[in-house]
Formats: sequence, C-alpha cells, structure tokens
Amino acid sequence: MSYKVTKKDVRDTWLRYFLLNQVCFNWETMQSAGVVMTLQPILKKIYADDPEKYKEAVLSHYQFFNTQPFVGGTILGAALAMEEDQSMDWAEKREAIAGLKTGLMGPFAGLGDSLFFIIPSTIFNAMAAYSALKGSAMGLIPGLAFGIALIALRYWFVKVGYEQGTKFVSGISGQLKSITKAATILGMIVLGALIVSVIYIYTPITFTSGEYSTALMDVFDGIAPGLLPMLFTLFIYWLLGRKNMTSTKAILIVILIAFVGYNLGILA
Repeated sequence: MSYKVTKKDVRDTWLRYFLLNQVCFNWETMQSAGVVMTLQPILKKIYADDPEKYKEAVLSHYQFFNTQPFVGGTILGAALAMEEDQSMDWAEKREAIAGLKTGLMGPFAGLGDSLFFIIPSTIFNAMAAYSALKGSAMGLIPGLAFGIALIALRYWFVKVGYEQGTKFVSGISGQLKSITKAATILGMIVLGALIVSVIYIYTPITFTSGEYSTALMDVFDGIAPGLLPMLFTLFIYWLLGRKNMTSTKAILIVILIAFVGYNLGILA
C-alpha cells in the first residue's frame, strides 16, 4: 500500500530541515546527516511495508550534500516527491534522486548565498550600524523583519519543491546561472556604495609653495571621489589572499596602520 505524503509531513520536513539542516556537520559528507534527520521520519512511513527499502533509502541520503540552507529545502521537497512515487523503478529512483541532489546543490548554493545571505546581510547590517551610530535601535527592525519573512519563505521553498517535484527544479535550474550572475552584480553595486559611505580615510597632508597650498586629500578626490577608501579596500582584499593571512590578522594590521598613521600625522 503506497503512502500519501500529507501537508503535516511537508510542514514537518520544513521544520526539521530548518532546525537540523547542519546537525553533525562534517568535512566528509557535509550536511548529509541533516538531510537524513529531515527525511527519515517520512521515509519510514513511505516504506513501512518494506523495511529493506527503507534502510536503503535512508543510507542513500547519507551521501555528500552541501548547499545553502535557506533554499536547500526546495531540493529536499522534490526528493520527497520522488520518494513518494511508487511507480518508478527502484534502481532508477535512487539514481534519479542522487542526480537531482548532486546537480542542484551547487547552483542553489550560489543563488541562496547571493540573494538571501550576502546581499541582505550587507544591506541590513549597514542600516543597523548607521542607526546605532545615531543612537537608535530602529535600524534593527528591517533585518529582523527580513529574518522572520525568510522563515516563512523557507517553508514555501519546501512546499513548492514537493508540489512541483522535479518539474520545478529542472525548470529553474536553467535560469540559475543568470539569476546568480544578476545577484552578484547587484551585490557588487551595493558593496561599492558601502565602501564610499562606510569606510572613512582622511589625510591632512598639505603641500605648500609660497602663498599657495594644496591638500593631498583634494588631489585624491579630484582624481576620483572616494579613491582612498577604494584603494584601501583593494589592499585588504589583496591582504586576505595572502598565504596564512586571516581576518583577525587583517584587523590587527588595520589597527596598526591607523595607530601609526595618526601618530605620524599621515592619517586623521
């Protein structure tokens, strides 16, 4: 007797993936333990009449899996729909589900990181920081609202993945490259705006010749407004690309540069 996945099962899948998606994370299979913890209760219902298939299905999901957790539920929802389909040949089903997860976890990781992590984190954290500088906590509200909305959106991802099955994920997979590229471009635009508005570098050095004087800062601004913040940002990116360099070491170097530059009168 085939088991029909219920709405409650879909909600349970979302909740378990939301809470357990990176449980027992390891460098061999990454998020596979979270996938098994998410799907195991429903797999037990689907294959209640065949314990051997149930065991094989569970073990088949304990394979390498790593994607962006915010959107990964879509893949698991589609995998759940395929597990429920009893008309598929068993060997073909296992191969198809493995291929689905392997083929989409990379593109979905890029899409999720760009649209739901890097860009929102940059924008909302900057808003919160500006608000904090003005002595207000109101800047926290947009970020909190986005986080709450994202919880609901993660449920929708699982639901759509299950309801549309492979049709949804195969249909969107061809567009993921364009979507990810667009999100990356948007992220770079936001990053460029933040460099000018957040990073402050000023040099008081002035060159004097007779009655005339020229501020070095005016020279830099004449070449390109925000040139010093941009150059300093590029320097940090270069620094982080060096061997054995860490973000902590980079922060210490920035503090040292600020301390020495201020005391030598180079920076203010």
